[in-house]
Amino acid sequence: MPAWRMTRPLAPRALQDSRRLGVRPVPVLQPLRWLALGWRDLRRCPLPGLLHGLALAVFGIVLALVAHRHFWLLTGAFTGFLLVGPLLATGLYAISRALEHGEPAALATAMRAWYPDDGRLVVFGVLLAFAGTGWVVTSAGLITGLSPHPIDNPMDFLRHVVLAEHGHVFEAWVALGALLAAPVFASSVVAMPLLLDRRVGVLGAVLTSWRVVLENPVPMALWAVLLTALTVLGMLPLLLGLVFVAPWLAHASWHAYRDLVVPAGSVEHA
Repeated sequence: MPAWRMTRPLAPRALQDSRRLGVRPVPVLQPLRWLALGWRDLRRCPLPGLLHGLALAVFGIVLALVAHRHFWLLTGAFTGFLLVGPLLATGLYAISRALEHGEPAALATAMRAWYPDDGRLVVFGVLLAFAGTGWVVTSAGLITGLSPHPIDNPMDFLRHVVLAEHGHVFEAWVALGALLAAPVFASSVVAMPLLLDRRVGVLGAVLTSWRVVLENPVPMALWAVLLTALTVLGMLPLLLGLVFVAPWLAHASWHAYRDLVVPAGSVEHA
């Protein structure tokens, strides 16, 4: 185990890790700049990003084909699919970092990011998966408990929940989703690229991510809306839009991290 992970108890070490990183306030419309820079990176090094996006789209299509008759399995699969998105984009963060430093960037650059010398990325990915599972269970309980009709497939959900003439089940479901998604977003918005880039613990990365959101509530709210809207748009044309949208947002997320987090010299590079 690396010495930097053993020097202090977990909570004090996490606080120290986070405090060694500055948080920069940004203008409200700064997320639009991140999208522009992300698109530039995708154009400069398209192959790794398009392969990542194609893999995600194919995986999503397979999920839909396998689970289309099992609504909660389908919902859980796609929820987990979206929540672990930051982990799946790890290789593309490495591409953007290489481009930023003027280093060669290729598919091998992205692949090397999947072989870290510690388990921090894996731990964070597991935490995101647990968050997705929790949402699916909570969501299923809400819909099953409040809907007057059984919900067995996507058409049932559309007919009896989304388009229901009476009751507010859909509104309650959306509100609950937003309530549960907000802390996950706040915990992960810069955590994954930070874990790739710096020698900080998982909890230290999460605390830094929360500091970013608290320091920039309006820009980060806009960023959350853009991430959600573009992802949904990418999923509409049979998920094929994800081929371009997923790598675009991944590269943009790297630039969000670089804009928002000010690394101190005492925090080592990963």
